[in-house]
Amino acid sequence: MSVKNEVLNILESNKGKTISGQELADILDVSRTAVWKSINLLKQDGYIIDASSNKGYSLSISSDVVSEESIRMFLNEEFKEIPISVFKSLPSTNTKAKEEAISNAVHGTVIFSDEQTSGRGRFGREFFSPADSGIYMSIILKPNLNLSSSVLVTTAAAVGVLKALDKFTDEKSQIKWVNDIYINGKKVCGILTEAVTDFESGTVESLIVGIGLNVKTKMEDFPDELKDKAGSLLLNQNDNSIRSQLAAEIINNILSISENLENKEFLKIYKNRSLILGKQIIYTKNNKVEEACAHDIDEFGRLVISKNDGKIEHLSSGEVSIKNIVQEK
Repeated sequence: MSVKNEVLNILESNKGKTISGQELADILDVSRTAVWKSINLLKQDGYIIDASSNKGYSLSISSDVVSEESIRMFLNEEFKEIPISVFKSLPSTNTKAKEEAISNAVHGTVIFSDEQTSGRGRFGREFFSPADSGIYMSIILKPNLNLSSSVLVTTAAAVGVLKALDKFTDEKSQIKWVNDIYINGKKVCGILTEAVTDFESGTVESLIVGIGLNVKTKMEDFPDELKDKAGSLLLNQNDNSIRSQLAAEIINNILSISENLENKEFLKIYKNRSLILGKQIIYTKNNKVEEACAHDIDEFGRLVISKNDGKIEHLSSGEVSIKNIVQEK
């Protein structure tokens, strides 16, 4: 680890507290000049560091730059050693994670980017991913599932995000099947799960769970076509320096749930916080638009619908909208 990263690790662990340059130098067994150079490099990276010639250095509690160190310090003990890569900018964290998965990245590997220039959602849509305002990350899972059961991971991931959000806001978040999180009728998070498969065995070698979460994106910053649909977690709150802690909480939850998929307890939470169950929906499948009632979520995370002709169907994919909301728009 470089001196810069070691200094950052100490400052992150003592956020808001002042540590003298000499103390940092003694802890790291380097010169005070090396500490000073590291502090300047961190400032150039965007960290808010208060410096006093008489007292030392303090990482401001309002500093919200996400780093490997800042995420790792909030991880559960059993996940402390997972590989984490943090980038200033990527086209897509899912694309990068797929490359890593093909190169045999281990279970739990995390790819985080402060910005995505070509963030992807379902059905080829772009996910708006501006710098310094959201959580854009992908987690590589090795779930030992067949392809037909992989939708279960998306539902598990949605619950993992939901439980994390509950710790950081009093606003109730809900899930729109299969992968969107809503607060006050606005989408704040999308989850895109992609598989790396072994075609010979028909098994899933890796699942890439991509998470795009609007943490503090301002309404005026959203493109015009999203302003009526998108929202942010901290839109009406002042505590804007939580991205690292929130990212770690999401990772903790998703890894914990994914390692115990067989008990399927998370499905109870998923159904309880569903935005669409019991409502009339419009869904698109195989380019065909139909109406139905969202009846249930089955044990594989599929949406159980009752069609107008009384036929029951289980959807594992497709585009779903609530009928009355569509009509109002």
